[in-house]
Amino acid sequence: MPDILVVCPQERDLQAIRAAGLDARYTIHFVGGDLDAIDLFDPVAFVEETDSIPADGVFGTKDRSALLAALIAERRGLPGPSSRALIACQFKPTARAIQRATMPAATPRFALLDGRPPFGPPFFVKPVVGRLSQRARRIDHPGEINALVDVDEYMIGYARIAELAGLHPDAVRGFLAEELLDGEELTLEGYVFGGETTTIGVTDSVKYPGTNSFARFEYPSALPQERQDELSDVTARVLQALGFDGGFFNAEFFIPTDGRPAQIIEVNARISSQFWPLVEAVDGQSTYEALFRLACGEDPAWVTGERRGVAISCCIRIFEDAMVRAVPDPEDGLELLVRPGLRFSEQGRNDAQSFRLAIFDEFGETRIEARERCRQRADRLLQGFDLDPVAAAVAKP
Repeated sequence: MPDILVVCPQERDLQAIRAAGLDARYTIHFVGGDLDAIDLFDPVAFVEETDSIPADGVFGTKDRSALLAALIAERRGLPGPSSRALIACQFKPTARAIQRATMPAATPRFALLDGRPPFGPPFFVKPVVGRLSQRARRIDHPGEINALVDVDEYMIGYARIAELAGLHPDAVRGFLAEELLDGEELTLEGYVFGGETTTIGVTDSVKYPGTNSFARFEYPSALPQERQDELSDVTARVLQALGFDGGFFNAEFFIPTDGRPAQIIEVNARISSQFWPLVEAVDGQSTYEALFRLACGEDPAWVTGERRGVAISCCIRIFEDAMVRAVPDPEDGLELLVRPGLRFSEQGRNDAQSFRLAIFDEFGETRIEARERCRQRADRLLQGFDLDPVAAAVAKP
């Protein structure tokens, strides 16, 4: 059986691999722990330690682990995207410059933030490297720029890994300013093999009203097929310009309300681990199975057949800090993101406006049915959370 090296796996990886029965067809080596749960990490020692582990393929499913996997693949001559391509995708100033040069009409206005608003306000700011919308926020007044903190533990950890790929550690400090976009937000997932981009599907990204916090992800998208084809074309052109090949990706888009072309805002050079149950439910295929084949240098040959129903990944959030006294009991398809005995602000990975309580998946034969099941389950789960103060503002997907 082929040997697969899974770098710094997260719990979703283990669930997806078991669900697809991949552990019966591959010899899987899980190396390292989820980097989000590790305080001290030496990337040089880690890469060297993997030299003795048999591997026909290697991958990681978060930004940092995917970059580590690319470094390991290059070191050992294994298939996969280059570390240079990973940096080009993950380092926003480089990614945006390449996007603008390749697809100017599909790239929102942006600039490195040097203390003065480059346009607006209002505009949006994001760390030059980041994840999960952390420290990303809207700026309405120039004085709000002074409150931005240009470095955190994630960036320091990322810099240690990225330095092995040639990115200077100081480069990861700072923010990118981006024009405000209004419209539908979507995510296109797929992979590149032999220079050819394959679209697996498009997911609607729905936010809580009046916020930048994601409430749910609905698959497949309700966007008309001709607009989805537009997203596929933009993505393929940008990925080619980024030099990305031999890996999974997911690209985030806005469909502006003013009639402009779709605007590409992020290219994440990794699989979307949160979406695998949605694709499995609707398409009857595992994205992780395709990922394993791709990691071994094989064409996954993904063909989208007849789809069934709608699957939704929902996120319950709270918009005020509170102490967690108790959480619901574990159950299938539920990912609890907090634990008792700590305040929300003391745990978890959250955006600038909210704290995440839990993520869960639901399926329905229709979009309305799937949404209603999400609402009912959220109501039930909230009864299992004991929060202090009880009056904290909780939002349901």
